[in-house]
Amino acid sequence: MRAFFCDTYEVPLPPGHRFPMPKYRLVRDCLVAEGVLAPEELEESRLIDRESLLLAHTPEYLDAVFSGTLAPAEQRRLGFSWSEALVARSRASVFGTVAAARAALSEGISGNLSGGTHHASANRGSGFCVFNDIAVAARALQREGRIDRALVVDLDVHQGDGTAAIFAGDESVFTFSMHGAKNFPFQKQRSSLDVALPDGCRDSEYIEVLQRHLPGVLERSRPDILFFQAGVDPLEHDLLGRLMLSLDGLRARDGIVARAARQCGVPLVLTLGGGYARPISLSVDAHVATWRESRAVFGR
Repeated sequence: MRAFFCDTYEVPLPPGHRFPMPKYRLVRDCLVAEGVLAPEELEESRLIDRESLLLAHTPEYLDAVFSGTLAPAEQRRLGFSWSEALVARSRASVFGTVAAARAALSEGISGNLSGGTHHASANRGSGFCVFNDIAVAARALQREGRIDRALVVDLDVHQGDGTAAIFAGDESVFTFSMHGAKNFPFQKQRSSLDVALPDGCRDSEYIEVLQRHLPGVLERSRPDILFFQAGVDPLEHDLLGRLMLSLDGLRARDGIVARAARQCGVPLVLTLGGGYARPISLSVDAHVATWRESRAVFGR
């Protein structure tokens, strides 16, 4: 099982910033230490090219990001101040998902130890998301003739609004988002299927809703590949979550998605998504469990 990482691209953040930059290195180290991934299965991401980013983003937006001319309001919406390091890390994160998608097509499962940047839309970034890695990857595989149809299963606590907007009206990419009803973004987009959950939703309700909807999503979408935005911010300890899932509940969620993909013969691409628990080790444990559960299902 190949996994791609970009935690070597560090972005300096001010003290107290809510984005958990150390999380990515911690997840990689823990996956290796616990034997979920072997060191030789890890590959460092390179920088995605501008042409590929144009598959999901407008030239004007890319010009502003690459040149450092994002307006102050755009940087506030993004949640980051512009820097060359931010651009490099964001490009590397997209590369990881594109590379993982190609690997999953030949090997059944692969993933990116970053990515899931689902708030980025075609013409702007938002919510710590500069570029939309899943959108670029799906478009890249379609451009290469490797797939016709893709499914995005987005189980981050926040709606995948950027992904929904990019693929609005495109029946070749089915977007399924199951998220907190009252959480960010407060102006939602329309996914192919949205399921909004109440504050305080616990394991049993969450799992019942997922099991009720996922089979129909797979039947309707008929995908050649499944992108799993496996954010762990539904965790009860998450600072930005507002749901009440336990670690066991998240493990059950991950197993349901992995088994559904395996049973349908659909290649699975894992992306990390959000996770803002305190202590950070709780988010790390939840992310590691996603990979452990998924690898156990696919047996490779």
